[in-house]
Amino acid sequence: MPNTPLGPREQGFQFERLDVYRLALEFTSFAHETASALPRGHAGLADQLERAAASIVLNTAEGAGEFSRKEKARFFRMALRSSAECAAVLAVSGRLGLISPEQEDRGRQMTYRLAAMLTRLVLRQERL
Repeated sequence: MPNTPLGPREQGFQFERLDVYRLALEFTSFAHETASALPRGHAGLADQLERAAASIVLNTAEGAGEFSRKEKARFFRMALRSSAECAAVLAVSGRLGLISPEQEDRGRQMTYRLAAMLTRLVLRQERL
């Protein structure tokens, strides 16, 4: 069998192997679906949810690619703050009756899980 170079998908980036990154991608899809279904007149909430969800993914990837432990922790903390922001947008949307209780619960469960995973990553970098 010839020794052929691996393509970008086969090689992968370190962040693509992180469970938190994969969950963040899943949450981004959920956030997009939820934001797209918000009633007219709530574009601000929709935009905030989508931007904060994307921030979790992007900061997680950027942190994983860092060499400095201090910088890794900083990016993971930014992702953590964005997960809290998403939970708050879901809470506001739920309180205003813009999303169903089931949608709010599903999204909040995902953000809680993301927050727990990101907290562990931050603490791991700060303890090393």
